[in-house]
Amino acid sequence: MLLENMTMALHAIRSNKMRSFLTMLGIIIGIASVIAIVSVGDSMRSLYADAYKNVGVNRAIVMVSWRVDDFRMSDYFTLDELDRAKEVFHDKISYMDSDAYASTEAVYGRNKVKYEFQGIDYNYTKVQPTNIIYGRELSEADVRGRRNNVVLEDKGAEQLFGTANCVGKTFRMTINKTTEEYTVVGVYRKDLSPLEAMMMGNGQTQSGFMPYTILTRPSDYFQDLNFYVKDGVDMKTFLPEIARYVAKIKGRPVTDIMTQSVVEQMGSVDSVLGGMSAAVGGIAAISLLVGGIGIMNIMMVSVTERTREIGIRKALGARTGDIMMQFLTESALMSACGGVIGILLGVGIVMIGGSAMGMVPVVKVSVIIVAVGFSALVGIFFGLYPASKAAKADPIDALRYE
Repeated sequence: MLLENMTMALHAIRSNKMRSFLTMLGIIIGIASVIAIVSVGDSMRSLYADAYKNVGVNRAIVMVSWRVDDFRMSDYFTLDELDRAKEVFHDKISYMDSDAYASTEAVYGRNKVKYEFQGIDYNYTKVQPTNIIYGRELSEADVRGRRNNVVLEDKGAEQLFGTANCVGKTFRMTINKTTEEYTVVGVYRKDLSPLEAMMMGNGQTQSGFMPYTILTRPSDYFQDLNFYVKDGVDMKTFLPEIARYVAKIKGRPVTDIMTQSVVEQMGSVDSVLGGMSAAVGGIAAISLLVGGIGIMNIMMVSVTERTREIGIRKALGARTGDIMMQFLTESALMSACGGVIGILLGVGIVMIGGSAMGMVPVVKVSVIIVAVGFSALVGIFFGLYPASKAAKADPIDALRYE
């Protein structure tokens, strides 16, 4: 019986191709929009997750909150306190530095390039591997001896020196109001994710590394401790532990100590992106209701046009349920066909857009299944009234209809 109803439904759809297509158009646009928007949202969430992984998901910072009313000089950390914290938590922390950085201008001859240098310790590459293409990484002697040695990214090196292979060359910079000569000991290449490339764009600020001990001069005070926990250490339980330690050495209540991990930042960003994707996807889903109303409208017309057919079928013994199932099948099939076309269109848009932007699109099978099922339900729901009207038609009146 179902096969017969589907055959009759396909015949009815083919008999009015243009009208059927226009009826399905609302469903097609709705499904395509929902899939495209949800997939773009999922793709962005995936890219952000990858970007945070590059930063280090086991990374966190701890400091005395700047929101306290009586912030004092002793609330800053010293190099001795940093070294002491390394000793205390050596079994749980794989790396720690001052989280110091400097935005400055590098000068070589007539060339001037804006730079942002991150202050690191000699073992930074153990937690954040760096692709050194020329020269070497910063050494322990560079950090402990506060040598003016730097490692530059290849793009910035080319802008400053005209070549990426600039190991041994020197240039001038002003850091903490002191102008000095700095020597390039290494050049690295950073492989950016599509999201990072989009966010950075064609900005003129380049990046590099230098010993963190240089950036803390001349006072050797800094605001927070930047660290990476070892694999297997539970960040959620460790953060309160190091917060209590900092509170103790600073003579502060634990509530004055602020901690923040990359995992927490990831969760916040993912929550925002997920909410935005769901909200915009919900707005796009409204077009499905419009498409459903279109199906109801065209099915009402179809019932009116086929009144005599309904009367003949009833006269030949068709039951009310048979007539109702016939029109429900036609409505659901029309909606499902629109859903399939909408899925192909939505996935196509996402794939083309992802390819154009250099992104790997994320299209979840669950979204496609829900989209197809929802489109069929829309067809059934909005086809109930026309089908019910057809099923309740009096066969005598239907046979008299012209």
